[in-house]
Amino acid sequence: MKSLFKSKQGKHEILELYDQKLKELHIEHQYEQVLTSFGNTNIIVSGDPQNPPLILVHGSNGCAPISYETYPNLNKFYRVYAVDVLAQPNKSAETRLSMKDDSYGKWMNEIIESFTIESVTMVGFSFGGLVILKTLECDESNIKEVFLSAPAYIANGNPVKALFKIFIPMKKYMRTKKLKYVDKFLSEVFTDRDNFAVKYLSKVFLHFKMDFTAIPIISAEKAKRIKTPITLIAAKNDVLFPGKKMLKRASQLFPSIKKSILLENSKHVPSKTDNLFIETLILGDNMHSK
Repeated sequence: MKSLFKSKQGKHEILELYDQKLKELHIEHQYEQVLTSFGNTNIIVSGDPQNPPLILVHGSNGCAPISYETYPNLNKFYRVYAVDVLAQPNKSAETRLSMKDDSYGKWMNEIIESFTIESVTMVGFSFGGLVILKTLECDESNIKEVFLSAPAYIANGNPVKALFKIFIPMKKYMRTKKLKYVDKFLSEVFTDRDNFAVKYLSKVFLHFKMDFTAIPIISAEKAKRIKTPITLIAAKNDVLFPGKKMLKRASQLFPSIKKSILLENSKHVPSKTDNLFIETLILGDNMHSK
């Protein structure tokens, strides 16, 4: 299989940043490799094994260390499994799965079965939300509840707006290597400037074959079958998955919505403050029982 990394040097530079980010976080962790039928999956595990299990799923063009940085206190209360999603710039296999079938759901359920964990909390951002919803569609029997932040797969934004604000700056950077275009992209997607994201994505845009497939949306029929409690956090100024549109559709589709929140001042990637607020929602009663 041809690599999604465009060169060995490019892969080295991206994974060097991955390792650097993980080191900066100072978390006690171990790597676990799960050989699924879709390819080898790298997972960073941390937290007391006696704590309840929680699976973290990052967004597109991301990696597990970014998930840990987003929610830095989860591993004090949970046994956290931060998954490197397949075919992303990280340490998992480069097998690109289809978003149109149940591959992502089957893949994640294989991971859950390999750890023999039950009553799992799942937390996902952006594309990670699609992976989690596919997991619920496929088999939700081991899932306790899910938290979705600006998830893909519920409602899409205006493609023309996304083209001009996001994809054209990205392509211009790939052509010119001028960092001002990465900044332009980030200013549309990130609520706060993120220096690591500048370094990481400037490497990813140049050295990794990204997936530009159109994101599908969940059907009413599939959504209605989901019984797992869902906390949905949407961002009002999200170009990719507009918050108000998403909450409106979700309220009509999902019978199991436990809580819906609109982040009023947020773009697609929430601010540090908003992410810490989301973290308190996830921790809930766990925080007070410790």
